[in-house]
Amino acid sequence: MKCPVISLDNKKVGDIDLDDAVFALPARPDILARMVNWQLAKRRSGNHKTKQRAEVNGTTAKPFRQKGTGRARQGDRKAPNLRGGGVAFGPVVRSHAHSLPKKVRRLALRTALSVKQADGKLVILDKAEAKTAKTADLVKQVVKLGWDSALIIGGAELDANFTRAAGNIRGMDVLPQIGANVYDILRRDTLVLTQDAAEQLQERLK
Repeated sequence: MKCPVISLDNKKVGDIDLDDAVFALPARPDILARMVNWQLAKRRSGNHKTKQRAEVNGTTAKPFRQKGTGRARQGDRKAPNLRGGGVAFGPVVRSHAHSLPKKVRRLALRTALSVKQADGKLVILDKAEAKTAKTADLVKQVVKLGWDSALIIGGAELDANFTRAAGNIRGMDVLPQIGANVYDILRRDTLVLTQDAAEQLQERLK
């Protein structure tokens, strides 16, 4: 399919051919959900922890004799059923990551790109470069383009001035092509690909 290429001044500068195998797949919410869950689970620190019975600091002496008191028998004061005791079946430090086949991950990224294209939220930019690192100059261009919430994906290397200027704009993220991922694509309203990024993604995903 053909897609127009625009500049930061919102002027058409050409066209680009997008591969249907990457940008025209049917929507698969199930695949996208699996990928987002995989990404979010992988980034969880998993450092939640409670002290179990063996980790509570306290005496192991029997609090009272076994028989004759009329109370339930107790071994020590670190038992979970006593105040100040350990937590039974509490959370422990662990990894929340789980496996997801590479084919599913590639399909999810192609599906996310296709969904943005189908919704008319995919924009192809000739290059993401700025003459200065001033945020105010870039904001004027972004307002004209109507990007309230956008993810801009550049080529292998990002322009330092553009990245610095975009870093202060709320609702705008900038990533290199190798960092393109489903979660960041879906969390922003508009997906902006530079011409280099679009060509590299097609080579990587077809």
